[in-house]
Amino acid sequence: MAEEGSGCPVPRLPWASVQRVALQLFILAGVATAVIYCFLCAQRLAQQRQLDGFPKPPSSLLPDTLPPGPRQDCRLHWLGGPALGRSFLHGPELDNGQLRVQRSGIYRLHIQVTLANCSSSLGAPMAPRATLMVGICSPAAHSISLLRLNFHEGCVVTSQRLTPLAQGDTLCTNLTLPLLPSPNADETFFGVQWVHP
Repeated sequence: MAEEGSGCPVPRLPWASVQRVALQLFILAGVATAVIYCFLCAQRLAQQRQLDGFPKPPSSLLPDTLPPGPRQDCRLHWLGGPALGRSFLHGPELDNGQLRVQRSGIYRLHIQVTLANCSSSLGAPMAPRATLMVGICSPAAHSISLLRLNFHEGCVVTSQRLTPLAQGDTLCTNLTLPLLPSPNADETFFGVQWVHP
C-alpha cells in the first residue's frame, strides 16, 4: 500500500550541522558569562581600592576670594571643604591656604589658572612675563620648583604633572604680582591625585 502525502521531500539537517551550531551557542554563552563576571569583579575591585585609599578622581580647590586692590602676596591661597564641594580625600589638607601632603607617594598635580579681566585679543594690553609657579615651599630643606608656566601673552595656563611628594611637603602656588586669578571654579582650579605609594 502506498503512503499518501504531498510528495515533497522534507529536508533534514545533518546531525553534524546541529552539533556545530549548538557548540557555537555554548561558546558564545560562555564568553558572555566570562565578560559579565570580569566586569563585576572589576567593579568590586574598584570599590575595594577606594575603601583602601587607592587613587580616586582628583580633588580640587578653588582660589580664595581676594580683597579688592592689588595683591600683596604672590601666593595663591586656596579654599576647600565639603561645604564648597571641593575637598581632599585620604590625607592632603589645607594649611593656611596651601596644600600639605599627609602621605608620601607619587601624585598627579592638575592646575589651571585663568587671569581675571584678561583678553587675549589682538591689541589688548597684557602683563609682561606673567608666570605661574607651583613648588614645594615647606619644609625649607625640601624646597623645590615643580612647575613654571608662562602665560605667553595669553589668559590661561594649564598643566598636569606626576611628582613624588613626601609626608609634610607643603605645595605653594605663586602668580606674578599684581595679577589676579579668575574666581570662576571652571577657569581656575588646583587638584591633586594620589597615584602610587
